[in-house]
Amino acid sequence: MDISFPDLGRTAAALAIAASLGACTGFPARETAAGIRTASQFPVTSNETPYSACLRALAAAPGVNLPAIAVGEVADKTGQFSVQDHGYALSQGATEMVISAFHKTGKVRLVERADLRVANQELTFRKNTLVSDPLKPGALRQIDFYVVGALTELNYNILSQGAGLWIKGIGGGAKAAVVNVALDLRMVNARTLEVAHVVTLQKQIVGREVEANVFRFFSGTLVELDAGKIRNEPLQLGVRSVAEMAVHEIMTDYLGLPPSEGCRRTDGGAAAPNSK
Repeated sequence: MDISFPDLGRTAAALAIAASLGACTGFPARETAAGIRTASQFPVTSNETPYSACLRALAAAPGVNLPAIAVGEVADKTGQFSVQDHGYALSQGATEMVISAFHKTGKVRLVERADLRVANQELTFRKNTLVSDPLKPGALRQIDFYVVGALTELNYNILSQGAGLWIKGIGGGAKAAVVNVALDLRMVNARTLEVAHVVTLQKQIVGREVEANVFRFFSGTLVELDAGKIRNEPLQLGVRSVAEMAVHEIMTDYLGLPPSEGCRRTDGGAAAPNSK
């Protein structure tokens, strides 16, 4: 096959890069007397979103008459199942995300109502005098409100776009896509069962991909080199962000705490943190 000198140079460079990448994928075995040492590159960090600061700022607001709040089920009702990931598309832990969000405010008394299995067993032990501390009337805290709701939307391809160019087997491209998730929460008066406040929020999530490709034939054999980068906002982080902003709105719009600076909802109805 006749290959001009410039083509040969580019092809040799592509093969050199491919070889170096292949060398990097070798098994990084670090053997010790106890076996292979596991890899650990990044430290454990707190699970924060851009909206967590909005919740923590509420703790500085005046007020000591804190409401007792319980969080019930916040279910995934989108009906979305990911065959590729072999599981649900959205987190099944939205209830725990909402509980954590209320805790970050420091302005409520959280009372457990979502999972009473251990509590009921403990009550049974006390009722049957199997533990030293017996049941006492009024020992459990009464709640003022409880919060329930659901993840109600997961919409794909709100916007997708891309462009690419390949000439003689060399080229590249870029793609972007937007999805959104939505959450509906309601706060219920525990004494009257009146729905006191409703929050419905959505957040758009953007994913981007950039790729470059080199294709060449050597004596009838196709040699391909791919390089690229995908950078997506984590979908489950989007779920947590919506949960935190919904709690912030309950605390400010209904319970009357002053909104944190830079955390007010925009005119378009979308809540956004201050991005200085």
